[in-house]
Amino acid sequence: MNQIKASRKQVAKLMRKEGIQSIVKKKFKVTTDSSHKYPVVENQLNRCFKTKRENKAWGSDITYIRTKQGWLYLTTVIDLFDRKVIGWSLINTMKAKDTSVKSLRMALINRPLKADEKLIYHSDRGIQYACEEFVSEINKPKSIVRSMSKKGDCWDNAVAESFF
Repeated sequence: MNQIKASRKQVAKLMRKEGIQSIVKKKFKVTTDSSHKYPVVENQLNRCFKTKRENKAWGSDITYIRTKQGWLYLTTVIDLFDRKVIGWSLINTMKAKDTSVKSLRMALINRPLKADEKLIYHSDRGIQYACEEFVSEINKPKSIVRSMSKKGDCWDNAVAESFF
């Protein structure tokens, strides 16, 4: 069998010349369960991902991490001002108390809110962000306004989604 050595650049050039291109299909897996009984809220962020100071808008998301021992779930809370992760949770369960609630509590410790500050907390419509346990936790500081992406629209939460 003859072997030909060629760089990626050479192959791309030859493929362009021949008018062919590779097809790479990446399987998309829906991971957000937004088919739940809990109420959702309107999108208050409206893709305004830049703020002039910290604690104006936070974004949160959960990603799945496969390990040899099983799945882990990483929840992050990111301040849109400086894109820093200010709260997080890594756990092997998807329960709200261990994901969204725990990361919110950490964020509030790392970036305490002033009494007169209004904060937009943006997430997807997943059950961890819509359930009663999370809603009661996020409503403790009266200055947080909840915001959720439109169903199936990852661009509405692009900062948190792109962290992963």
